[in-house]
Amino acid sequence: MAIQKFEDIVGWQKAQDFAIDIYLIFRDLKDFGFRDQICRAVVSISNNLAEGIDRSSNADFSRFVYTALGSCSETKSMIYLAKSFNYISDEQKEELLNKGNEISKILRGLIKSISSKKLLT
Repeated sequence: MAIQKFEDIVGWQKAQDFAIDIYLIFRDLKDFGFRDQICRAVVSISNNLAEGIDRSSNADFSRFVYTALGSCSETKSMIYLAKSFNYISDEQKEELLNKGNEISKILRGLIKSISSKKLLT
């Protein structure tokens, strides 16, 4: 089945939820540089998927999915730092990393799907 709009992408849906989680957890953090960086990274995941879907080719879309995957990895790296700085608990770290890992798997599957067939209509 072809993807017709970015809202149909499960990875986009989960990335939106992930962004909400990150924003809620870090909204009162006084380390503004850290907060802004993790929030920019997490929002970039779904935004790159949304931007990429309207590109003219599967190759262009794939590049945006790779960028989203990179933003997901950046967010996960920031989560490890957040725990090291005692900004979050062990439980929050594990929950957030699990969500990030799930999104990463979905994006890797999307990249494989894009490269193996015509995914966009």
